[in-house]
Amino acid sequence: MKILWVCSIMLPRIASSLQMSSSNKEGWITGLSDMIVEQSENNLIKLAVCFPVPLKSELLQGEVDGISYFTFHEDTSKPWKYEETIETELALILETYQPDLIHVFGTEFPHSLAMANVVDQNKPMLVGLQGLCFAIAPLYALGVPEKVQKQFLFRDLLKMDNIHLQQKKFYIRGRREKELLNKITHVTGRTDFDRKEVCSVNPRLKYHFMNEILRPEFYGSRWSYEKCEPFRIFMSQGNYPLKGLHFMLEAMPALLEKYPETKLYIAGDKITKYETLKDKIKISSYGKFLLRKIKEHKLESAVVFLGKLDSKEMCQEYLKANVYLSASTLENSPNSVGEAMLLGMPVVSSDVGGVRNMLEHLEEGYLYPADNKEALIAAVGKVFEMGKGSRELGNRARAHAMVTHDKLVNYHRLLDIYHNLLQEM
Repeated sequence: MKILWVCSIMLPRIASSLQMSSSNKEGWITGLSDMIVEQSENNLIKLAVCFPVPLKSELLQGEVDGISYFTFHEDTSKPWKYEETIETELALILETYQPDLIHVFGTEFPHSLAMANVVDQNKPMLVGLQGLCFAIAPLYALGVPEKVQKQFLFRDLLKMDNIHLQQKKFYIRGRREKELLNKITHVTGRTDFDRKEVCSVNPRLKYHFMNEILRPEFYGSRWSYEKCEPFRIFMSQGNYPLKGLHFMLEAMPALLEKYPETKLYIAGDKITKYETLKDKIKISSYGKFLLRKIKEHKLESAVVFLGKLDSKEMCQEYLKANVYLSASTLENSPNSVGEAMLLGMPVVSSDVGGVRNMLEHLEEGYLYPADNKEALIAAVGKVFEMGKGSRELGNRARAHAMVTHDKLVNYHRLLDIYHNLLQEM
């Protein structure tokens, strides 16, 4: 069974063989590929992966650990742009590899639609649902004042990329997603939310339920209240409005008033950096908006940006925290929440998208309306007040996550889907 995966990232094992850096994003793809390699003697799968490289890069082809790989050109910094040259290169990969089945990870990329445009209609194609841009677009800037959304700082003018334009780009990507969904037959999803959304676009879609495998570090580690730092909150992202960091900054003064030791740690670049002339030129409208909030509420010593972290470093930051927070205005099934649950730590999340399929409110963590500051403050406060008692909350969350993200179950589910699609042809 020859399977071709169409991904947005280079798998770490391929990057390592080429002595190149790899992305920490989309760890579930790495988890699945690891399972396929480990079980290669039993699954009879010959796997190939294709992924984008920058426009001026050399096209690559090779094999690592039994996985063939191909590259195609795509400007991943501009995922709203569709270049027909992608179609030409993907068609060449199909001709070279001759797969029995194509599995595309994500609807939100130009290459996803490009593959649908070039694949033989008699060849089975499966598309895995990830983020849904057409659903994200209306909520992208929730809670950000319109004046801030439409302002242009120097960096925004240079890149033509203020908050309002970022939202417009999500609308463009969303229209392409809908075009893709109307061209295909088979999708995999894992929440009531994603099923409802895609079937509203194309009611004829055949929806295959499949949960995800997460990054290996989160299966073997375990959160402990005794080893965490009380009143420490961790967010895995905050670089753009969708992740809701601005809501948390609004909640911080009330938390600090009641719990003076509260500190917020955010993984990712310090987008509020404003020290040198270069910083002032590079800061975005959203970064400046967050910086004003930090200064307004005197949060300079209570908010820490950790910089880019690899998966092991990320895992350690979860373990140090008293609570993991996902404050997004929309998510399908955030892997960060799944990772926190696997570790057995207390989770507070905005009640958006498919989060309720992952975490049971009150029993395994706390959910709150995304734009309700008071509910956010109350939820985090409840975890702080629980002290050692929060271990029970985390234990129940871990038990749920170990089922949702069971490696063998999800791997065998994928094989079942592949076999069923091939038998239909």
